[in-house]
Amino acid sequence: MGDFFSLFFDNLPQVGSGLWVTVQATLLGSLVALALSFVFGLMANTRPVLVRGVSRVIVEFFRGTSLYVQLFWLYYALPLLTGYQLSPVFCGVVAFGLNYGAYGSEVVRGALNAVPRAQYEAAVALNMTPFQRMRRVILPQAWVQMIPPFTNLLIQLLKATPLLWLISATDLTTVIQQMRDRTGASVAAYLTLLVLYFVLAYALTLCMNALERAAKTRIGQRESAKGLFRTRSSAERLPGGVR
Repeated sequence: MGDFFSLFFDNLPQVGSGLWVTVQATLLGSLVALALSFVFGLMANTRPVLVRGVSRVIVEFFRGTSLYVQLFWLYYALPLLTGYQLSPVFCGVVAFGLNYGAYGSEVVRGALNAVPRAQYEAAVALNMTPFQRMRRVILPQAWVQMIPPFTNLLIQLLKATPLLWLISATDLTTVIQQMRDRTGASVAAYLTLLVLYFVLAYALTLCMNALERAAKTRIGQRESAKGLFRTRSSAERLPGGVR
C-alpha cells in the first residue's frame, strides 16, 4: 500500500490530468444533457402530434439503448461511415449528453406538468404571450422541481465517466488503474478511487443544493441553511413519476 501512495504523490500532475478529464467530461456532458433535456421536454409538451412524436422517438431510442453501445458506436462505428474520428473526450461528452439528456427530458416534461393548471390559466388571464407565460410563470416554478432529479442524473453521469477508458481516454480511473497495475496494490488503488469520486459527487450535490435554494428564494420559498447539506437518495422520486 505504501508503494502505491508513494507512486501516487510522485505523479500528482498525471493524477491531476486524469481528474481534469473526468471533471471536463462530467461538466460538458451535463451541459449538453441539460440543453437536450429542455429541447425534448418542451417538444413533448407541445400540441402538434408530429413534434411530440419526434421527441418521443428520440427519447425512447436513447433511453432504450445502452450507454456502452452508444459510446462504442460513436467512437468506432461513426468514423467508418463518415471518415471523421471524434476525440475520445468529445465522443464521451456527446454520448453522455444524448443518453442523460433523454432521461432529463422526462424530468422537464414531468415538472412542467406538475405546475398547477391554475397558474397557466392565471397567466392567460393576464394576457401574457406563450413565451411570457413560460418564462415568467411556469419555468420558475418547474425549475425548482427539476433540480433534485437533475442532481441525481448529474451524479449518475459522473459515475459513468470511468467508461471513458473503453475508448482510450485517460481519465481519473485509467490513471489510478495504471498505478494499480504497476504496484499491485488493489486495495489502496480502489479505495483512492472511492474517496475521490465521493468527494466529487458531494461537491456537485452541494452546488446543486445551493442552486435549488436560490431558485426557491426567487419564487418566495425560504429554506434554512441546513438544506445545503441535504443528500440525494437514489430512490428519490422525480416529477411525473420518473425515477
